[in-house]
Amino acid sequence: MELRFGEKEEALRAEVRKFLQETLGNRLEEGGEQLGTRSDEEFEFAQEFNRKLAQRGWIAPAWPKEYGGLGASIFEQMVFSEEFGYWGAPDTGTRGFGVGMIGPTLIIHGTEEQKRYYLPKITSGEHIWCQGYSEPGAGSDLASLQTRAVRDGDDYIINGQKIWTSGGHRANQMFCLVRTDPEAPKHRGISFLLIDDIKNTPGLTIRPLINMANRHHFNEVFFEDVRVPAKNLVGEENRGWYVAMTLLDFERSGIGTTASQRRTLEKLARTLREGPADRRAKYRTKLADLVIANNVGRYLGYRIGYIQSKGQVPNYEASVVKIFQSELGQRIYNFGVNMLGLAGQLRPEEPRAPLHGELPESYLMSVPSTIYSGTNEIQRNIIATRGLGLPRG
Repeated sequence: MELRFGEKEEALRAEVRKFLQETLGNRLEEGGEQLGTRSDEEFEFAQEFNRKLAQRGWIAPAWPKEYGGLGASIFEQMVFSEEFGYWGAPDTGTRGFGVGMIGPTLIIHGTEEQKRYYLPKITSGEHIWCQGYSEPGAGSDLASLQTRAVRDGDDYIINGQKIWTSGGHRANQMFCLVRTDPEAPKHRGISFLLIDDIKNTPGLTIRPLINMANRHHFNEVFFEDVRVPAKNLVGEENRGWYVAMTLLDFERSGIGTTASQRRTLEKLARTLREGPADRRAKYRTKLADLVIANNVGRYLGYRIGYIQSKGQVPNYEASVVKIFQSELGQRIYNFGVNMLGLAGQLRPEEPRAPLHGELPESYLMSVPSTIYSGTNEIQRNIIATRGLGLPRG
C-alpha cells in the first residue's frame, strides 16, 4: 500500500504552494485559517483571490473542463485542498459551498440545463452560495423542516424561515430545502430548490446573527411569498431529502481542516521550542499526542479521496471524518490557548496577542463544529446504522 502522493501530485503541490505564497504574501502570518471574510476588505481580497484561481482553472480543478475545471484527478484535487487549508487561502463561500457542496450535487442530480448554467458560474467565482437547511425547529432533526413551497404554474411560492445561514449576507445564491407535501412522511415530502440572486429576490429578507466570537457569520432568512422558477428544482419533487444527503456527504469529506490544524500545531511547536524549558517539559508530550492524532485525521481524509476516486460516494466514512476532525480541532485550540498562558486569551484585535490572536479565535469558532453540518450525535447514528448495520431505535 502506498501512503504518499506520486511525483505528478507533488510537482503540482510545489506549483500551488508557490502561487499561494506569492499571492497571499504578508497575510500568511496573520492568523492562518482565520484569513477570510470578517471585514469588507477581507471579502474583496477573497473575491480577487478567487478570480485569480478561476483564471488558472483552480477553483474546481477536478471538474470537467467544460464547466471551468481542469479535469484533474481526485488526488490532484486533494493536493489543492491541503495546500489551501494549510496556507489559509481565503474564500467567499465559492469553494466551500459552491465547489464542495452544491457543485458535486448538481453533477450527480442536476439537469443538463442546470449544469450548463450553474457550474461555470461557480468556477468563475461569479456565484457565491449559501445553504438554506436549518430552521428554528429543525436542526439535528432536519427532516422536520416546515418552510413550505407550493406549486403555482411555472413557479414555487415559498413561505417560512431558515436559520444559521452561514455567509448568507454575502452570498447571491442559495440552495434550499422546502416542504412540498405536508401530508407525506417527513422524509418524503421535501424538495430541493435553487434560489437565484437572493439579494434582489422579492419577499426574501436576510437578518444578521452575531456569534460568540462577535463575528457576523450566521444569518436568519425569512421567506414571504418568494417565487422560484420550477426549473430550479433539483431532482424529483418530494425526493429532495435524498439530494440533500448526497450534498452532506460531500460537505463532510474535506481534508483542508486537517491541513489547517497541522499548521497551527507547527506554530505551537515553534513557540514551545523558543519558550522557557519548564513550559516545554509541561506541554511537549501533549503536543506530540495532538500531532499524532492530526496525522490520523489526515489519513482518514485520504481515505475519503480514495473512495471518491473509485467513483463511489462516501457516506458513513465521511461521518467518521466529521466527528474526528471537529472534536480534534476543539482539543487542539483549547490546548493552544492554555499553553500560551494568560496572553493566549488575547484576540486578534490586540497587537500583543501571541500568534496574532489565532488560538482564542479558532477555539471559539471550533465550539459549534460538533453541532453544525449534522451534530456528532447524528453522525454516530449514521455510522451505527449505515456502517455497522445496527438496527434503528
